[in-house]
Amino acid sequence: MTIHNSLSPIAFDIGPLSIRWYGLGFALAFLIGEWAVRKMIQREKLPDVDSSRLLISVLICTVLGARLVHCLVYDPAYYLSHPLKIFAIWEGGLASHGGVVGLIIGLAIASRALPTVSLTLLLDRISIPAAFGGAIVRLGNYANSEILGIPTSGPFGIVFDAVDQIARHPVQLYEGSVYLTLSGILLALYFRTDARSRQGALTGVFLIGVFSARLLLEPLKVPQAAYESGFFASVGQTLSVPFLIYGIYMLIRSSKRATAFVV
Repeated sequence: MTIHNSLSPIAFDIGPLSIRWYGLGFALAFLIGEWAVRKMIQREKLPDVDSSRLLISVLICTVLGARLVHCLVYDPAYYLSHPLKIFAIWEGGLASHGGVVGLIIGLAIASRALPTVSLTLLLDRISIPAAFGGAIVRLGNYANSEILGIPTSGPFGIVFDAVDQIARHPVQLYEGSVYLTLSGILLALYFRTDARSRQGALTGVFLIGVFSARLLLEPLKVPQAAYESGFFASVGQTLSVPFLIYGIYMLIRSSKRATAFVV
């Protein structure tokens, strides 16, 4: 029996304003992230770290990074011809690679006011809720019937009624499952191993997990950029390689970067 995705992207309406599942998921991901980081800060008694200030900086930079990469990398011809459309975030279009870059920049900006806490330590702590948040966001993509998979006759095919009547790989759910599993692995590493005392270890595992999944799952997606047809690797795969390499570098280097803030 073929499963149909007939979900509406709109969760509910408030007067003339339509609230979308994707927007709710995005907001929930950041709220959970702020709560989780705050709990870790309290547990480790990190000095002078304000999780609310971190949230604001990371949120702004993540959205900007994700939007700019979507516009200028995935569809440059359209957005360079219509530059004002870059600001039309409500029309959709956020790229996760740019979101990760924005997250790092946001933390780097916030960490300048925290001379006793390194950027790497903050990245390690935020990597856990970031993986969980990625799973939530992919559920929003599923509700939006976006980031579509290629057609399949296999048992996991899902028909996205808002698009067509072709059974496709639900790559949003594939990725979301990987990110959810990754968040569990990171939690286990944080609570049950010395990974939290090795600066860069959790960040390395996060980057390796997320972008290995992107490399492996991208071939199951409909091309995201119009110009990538016929390329050896998709744009998503190409952008994933530097993150994967940096994750491996962080993990290898982590054994030499113990932090004093361990409980």
